[in-house]
Amino acid sequence: MALPVWLPGAVGEDDPFLAHLRRLVQAADVHLHVGEDAPEDRDTRVLVRGVPDDAMLAACPALTHVVIPYAGLPRATARRLAARPEVAVHNLHHNAAATAELAVALLLACAKEILPHDRDLRRGDWRRRYREPSTTTLAGGHALVLGYGAIGQRVARTLAALGMRVTALRRSAREGERHGMIALASPQALAAELPRADAVVVCLPWTDETDGLLDGPMLRRMASSAYLVNVARGAIVDEEALHRALVEGRIAGAGLDVWYRYPEDEASRAGTPPSDFPFGELDNVVLSPHRGGQTRQTEEARARAVARLLHAIAAGEDVPDRVDLARGY
Repeated sequence: MALPVWLPGAVGEDDPFLAHLRRLVQAADVHLHVGEDAPEDRDTRVLVRGVPDDAMLAACPALTHVVIPYAGLPRATARRLAARPEVAVHNLHHNAAATAELAVALLLACAKEILPHDRDLRRGDWRRRYREPSTTTLAGGHALVLGYGAIGQRVARTLAALGMRVTALRRSAREGERHGMIALASPQALAAELPRADAVVVCLPWTDETDGLLDGPMLRRMASSAYLVNVARGAIVDEEALHRALVEGRIAGAGLDVWYRYPEDEASRAGTPPSDFPFGELDNVVLSPHRGGQTRQTEEARARAVARLLHAIAAGEDVPDRVDLARGY
């Protein structure tokens, strides 16, 4: 019998993700139902949805798996599924390479002051080039990577290839891991490492444990010559404290792909500042609108990851990328 899968929502037939997914699950072991309305037979075993609502869950009494079609575990999903321990929750890491590449690009843009020089030269202004250099060489420096999952591991390898000494902090160290693994068991471990870092790259999941982890006191422990990059979630870094540190020059710069305020609807996409603070007025910040995982290849990669999960479930195999609802990742 084919595995019954429901992909709810208004997904157009010309949607690239759906087109790729249909092609990949043409095999007889998966039956894909797409649309707002639940399948009438109520035998759905897999729900592909980031934040399933109560009505969706109620329409799926036979549910065994929820597939979040992106990285991360939404808090609302964790709360709703906590009451259904028989349902396994999985997310995807198809965007790891793209996000890691953007993290490194943001760091390089900060360290090399790409945007200010580009802006000046577009006006024919060469004066910045003849001032005392304020850019830095990353090779030989120390990078601190916070979080050593699919994205953090790629960032660590890339920065090591650039000639940086890399320390990666995670919740627990695993035997055999490289890059000077240190268990992130307490804020003291982070506080001890921050002053030694020339670059701090945040790749952590957003959980109760990491919410506001880089607050004012933590940011004050960073060297004034250090750069901060965040490709995880905005709330991991205290908004006001980060802005103050950048304004006062207590850190050299920041590359930010995640924010504190997002457009609420399509109409507000053209006029929503990403923060209550004017980060965009600062020369030492590179702003990016939470697009780390978005490339021309993203939807095909997403479809491949979902199809891989569906085929594993249908075959009764070990299903990858299961998240721990209690830990939040």
